[in-house]
Amino acid sequence: MQKPPAIFVGDALGLDFLNSIATTIDTPVDWLDDGEGLLSWLEQAGLVPAKVLERLRTEALPGEVDRVADQARNLREWFRGFVRERKGHPLAPEDLDALEPLNRLLERDEQFGRIVSGDNSHDAGLKLRALRRWRSPESLLLPIGETLAKFVCEESFSDVKACEGPACTLMFVDHTRGRARRWCSMALCGNRAKQAAYRQRLKVL
Repeated sequence: MQKPPAIFVGDALGLDFLNSIATTIDTPVDWLDDGEGLLSWLEQAGLVPAKVLERLRTEALPGEVDRVADQARNLREWFRGFVRERKGHPLAPEDLDALEPLNRLLERDEQFGRIVSGDNSHDAGLKLRALRRWRSPESLLLPIGETLAKFVCEESFSDVKACEGPACTLMFVDHTRGRARRWCSMALCGNRAKQAAYRQRLKVL
């Protein structure tokens, strides 16, 4: 069965990674259920250049990317536990020990800088671009690790919420004024909640 497009409603790519498995109505969908699913999700998230994904897709040994997808799912569920335990409260220095698995992943990275020319005529100067050596399919985990680390360091866990939809499993960072956001999106659970409230009012009348 062909999957729908991946869901990006978390307002932080780290949470969108957690939302790569989701139950928004009644059927769970796992966008990382195999190697091809992982490659597709990384492309939709813009975390890995399409040319790199295509090269790894064609050069990987049979089952190699599937094994990396399994590692990605394990990483996702470990990080989900970390977020669920701490959402709604600011992180504290003592939380650092629990992040050691993520730090070990970050230590494997092979990023380097390269001076390049501007992308277009309006940006004709030189700039420093961060690049990465994609030596094996396992390197696909590195941009995910970087995304999770940025989420931990740049977002307030006090603003991390779970959607209030009865069956929804999506999480998001509430950046709204007054921190009043309740739904993963108005098009999904917000609209269903409005319809349910309307039906309830009709019953009362």
